[in-house]
Amino acid sequence: MARRLTTFSKLLITFLIVAALYFLGTFILGNTQFGQDLKDATGIENNDGSTSSNSEASSNGSKNNGSSTSANSSKGSGSDDNTLKVQLVSWGGYAPGLYFNEGAQASLRSRFYQDYGFKVEFILDNDLGNALDAWIADEYDVLVQTADAFPLYTAPDAINENGPKAFMQVDWSRGGDAIIVKRGINSVNDLKGKNIAIAVPSPAQTLLSYSLEAAGMSYNDVNVIKTSDNFKAAELFRTKDVDAAVVWSPDDILATRDVAGSKILLTTVDQSHIIGDIMFAKQNVINEKRKMFEGFYEGWMKAVAELNATAANRDKAAKYLAELNGLSTEDAMGMMSTVFWTGHGDNLNFFGLNPSYKGQQGKDLYSTMAKRFVTTGDAEKMAPNWRSAIWTGAVSAAKLDGPAYAAEKSKTFKPSTPAERKAAPVASKPISISFPSGKFNLDENAKTIIDLQFAETAKSFANMKVRIEGNTDSDGARNMNMQLSEKRAKAVADYLRNQYGMDANRFIIVGNGPDNPVPGCEQNQNASCKSKNRRTDFQLIGSN
Repeated sequence: MARRLTTFSKLLITFLIVAALYFLGTFILGNTQFGQDLKDATGIENNDGSTSSNSEASSNGSKNNGSSTSANSSKGSGSDDNTLKVQLVSWGGYAPGLYFNEGAQASLRSRFYQDYGFKVEFILDNDLGNALDAWIADEYDVLVQTADAFPLYTAPDAINENGPKAFMQVDWSRGGDAIIVKRGINSVNDLKGKNIAIAVPSPAQTLLSYSLEAAGMSYNDVNVIKTSDNFKAAELFRTKDVDAAVVWSPDDILATRDVAGSKILLTTVDQSHIIGDIMFAKQNVINEKRKMFEGFYEGWMKAVAELNATAANRDKAAKYLAELNGLSTEDAMGMMSTVFWTGHGDNLNFFGLNPSYKGQQGKDLYSTMAKRFVTTGDAEKMAPNWRSAIWTGAVSAAKLDGPAYAAEKSKTFKPSTPAERKAAPVASKPISISFPSGKFNLDENAKTIIDLQFAETAKSFANMKVRIEGNTDSDGARNMNMQLSEKRAKAVADYLRNQYGMDANRFIIVGNGPDNPVPGCEQNQNASCKSKNRRTDFQLIGSN
């Protein structure tokens, strides 16, 4: 005969079922991908104290602007020693990290976790001042900046005490930054005496500084109207108070649409090696979490290779970038299109670890702007040298070989055309190079002048052709001077090609002889005028 269960038996069975369900649920949440997905969707706290959430940021900010936006309610995930807390700004260069991390949040899905055993939390924070304060207070492990602006972070004693070290280059701006001008301004040389709106401090200063240098000018030759961010620079451009502005995409397009007769003078597509984004951290944090930094770098480089490999991977990266910034996927794709993600080979070049590389390096940008920031009053003293401001341990330790990790190749130029010999230059810089009478060979003094006055410009404007025009005074036969001036221009081009590895087709060689004297010295009326007319003009023009 069947026996009826007692009340106690029923309670015991119920307890055992509930306990079994509890332990099964705990196992699924903590040890399966389904469980992690569920926690990410609902905001359940992980065992390490971090919180998984798919909440999106709400920001339409641009790179390094003054607005403050965060993807989370707090800057970091607390005291989790196994999570790198990385600040980002609204910029397409950070898509590889988001792609490899499977989004901004620290999670078990992240390939940083699966491949290297640690988590990464990306926090959107466009307020660079607040981000720096949080970094000093150890709320962030990693901050973003550009190599040219990094001296502003290493020079002040209060900041330098924390030992900021740049450890990775993320990208080169390729169209994300631009100089826009109003009607009548057709070259950088035409900016002389004009009012130019620019965000200070920002990478825009570097773009303008190098552009003026390419035209033989400096900040003293223009009227700089300082603003707090690029939005204000673009707004000022729409008024009658300024003649030009340095802005970030897409404000270059939007602002020139609003101002009749205005145009984009040049962008970082042309000045291709001038704005290089980096990441930096405190030396003591790097020491404590060295393996994490090595994995972070190596994983990011793998992501760059994968994004370059397939459109599907780029679509996935755009999705995560859109989620972080509260944008559409299409807008995120637009952000990504204005940058070149630097891979492992590019980082070797950037940090001076490839002795055969002769192009633009981080130390070039950092050292040049460290001096100019003192001159412009943006820094009270010189920043420490580049070697003391970087840590190359992660780049050196990375085990990444093969074509997928090779550095970007230099642009290949087509041979010059007759039209390019006469094309209007974007910038023109006269440089006096002394040649012995009747000679065209460069002596050591002439080579030094080229190194100091033009080589850096040629490296930063790496996507533009260089027209080199030789000029003479009127002494001697005209035909002889025509031939001599062309041979002198070619000697300069040959030096740049041999010394800096530049493509021979990049140079347009023109010999003007005595036919293009400087204004006021048309008659070669005295020794001073003859000296001015014996010059070499370096001109930047668009390539075919």
